[in-house]
Amino acid sequence: METVLEGLIAFFLIVSGVFGFVGSYGMIKLKDPMSRLHAPTKATTLGVGGVLIASILHSVVIEGYLSLHELLITLFLFLTAPVTALFIAKWHIHRHEQPKDLPSCGADQLWATHAVAPDEDVPGHKTY
Repeated sequence: METVLEGLIAFFLIVSGVFGFVGSYGMIKLKDPMSRLHAPTKATTLGVGGVLIASILHSVVIEGYLSLHELLITLFLFLTAPVTALFIAKWHIHRHEQPKDLPSCGADQLWATHAVAPDEDVPGHKTY
């Protein structure tokens, strides 16, 4: 039984290594920042998650106690990865897009990342 659980731990470590490699490779090879956005927030998060699952299994099976540190790391990771993705996306919009090139924002009449200056005349946007 212990051999099966050790194999499961090894499986999670291998899968997390593959996800980590794919996420790192995506950061290097993808062409624009919005494509690169998915590499650290999706694949690498799954890679770290696999390592944390393997660590929990190792602490329970091999060392004989339940470690909750991994759950805190997982919580931190799931809270910070979306915030990082939001900052990367907002940076890209600020640096590479003009308000007139963005799609319609609906009833709000203003994109949160692009407040139109009072002296600019952009159709469909109110100035505040």
